[in-house]
Amino acid sequence: MINQHSENLLKTQLENAPVKGYIFSWFDWFCLWYPPGWLIIFNRHWQHYHTDPDGWNWLEYGLFLIPGGFYLALLSRWLRLGFRSPRTEVSEFDPKYQQAFRKEVLAPIVEYYFRGELQQVENLPQTGPLIVAMNHAGMSFPWDFLTLGYLLSKARGWVIQPVASPTLFEHPWIIWWLPPKWSQVLGGVRAELDDFEAAIAVPTSIAIAQGKILLYAPEGIRGLGKGWRKRYQLEKFDVSFIKLSDRYQIPILPVVCIGSESLHPWAVNFKKLQKLIKLPFFPISPLMLALILFPSMGVWAMRTRLHYFIQPLEPAQLHNHSNKERKITYRQAQQLREKLQIKINQLLREI
Repeated sequence: MINQHSENLLKTQLENAPVKGYIFSWFDWFCLWYPPGWLIIFNRHWQHYHTDPDGWNWLEYGLFLIPGGFYLALLSRWLRLGFRSPRTEVSEFDPKYQQAFRKEVLAPIVEYYFRGELQQVENLPQTGPLIVAMNHAGMSFPWDFLTLGYLLSKARGWVIQPVASPTLFEHPWIIWWLPPKWSQVLGGVRAELDDFEAAIAVPTSIAIAQGKILLYAPEGIRGLGKGWRKRYQLEKFDVSFIKLSDRYQIPILPVVCIGSESLHPWAVNFKKLQKLIKLPFFPISPLMLALILFPSMGVWAMRTRLHYFIQPLEPAQLHNHSNKERKITYRQAQQLREKLQIKINQLLREI
């Protein structure tokens, strides 16, 4: 049954969205070429579609581009806002803005920088609902997730919502770096059971015909923060996505990504500092000097090739998840992990 409030809100968002799209200027192309400028592109694109008086201004953008200038830009903005954090009122998922962001910002980055490609497309169903389960790695901004979302949307026209750690929605660094509730507006779902379940159970009107498509990392934060020495070694899978797949009879589409480990190469997760600053990971690598001088490079990653291998669909099972069935569910999750690990090892030998 359609949630009437969500449908009306979505219709309002679609009607009020500006008609004129965002066009890259020479400054945007320069920022795309110059890594500290990627954060500028994200914010400028947002400001084109949304009124954001608390956002970064031109002086602060200029400071982003010089060594250590981001700290001055942060101080300037903090003083300009009267010693407070940016407002965060906007929070609803806006499929129209997600589509604009993918077409106007992600397209050049994915196609020319990360060179993303879908392989074994014959395994890709025509419609959902689906839980797309992918190995998530790289200890960097989630470019492997964003790239897969872009490629699936381009191939099937799907509206896709990625599931992410709650820290990536509300950490003070994220609040200052990115526009207000940017992740939620682009479709992000907090990796908490209630949010995950609500995203599956309540479809948006634009996705009813095709079914809900959720992008999920079964390893959770363990996979993202395992570090360079354990690259392409899958961590233990959580069972929440198996439970929800069975409960709502939604099949799982496994996807293997090769190339994501090179997004932030040679990185080691500094766990003590990670816990101190309450981030899901804190990479220590040769890139750290550049990141200290240019904190806006936190959304940048090394150039690589992201290849996605679509695996055969895993149908939902008829489990009731009693105490006895939990063991079966856990075994099912780990069997899928082993199957994907074998596929990863095979692909690494072939590439």
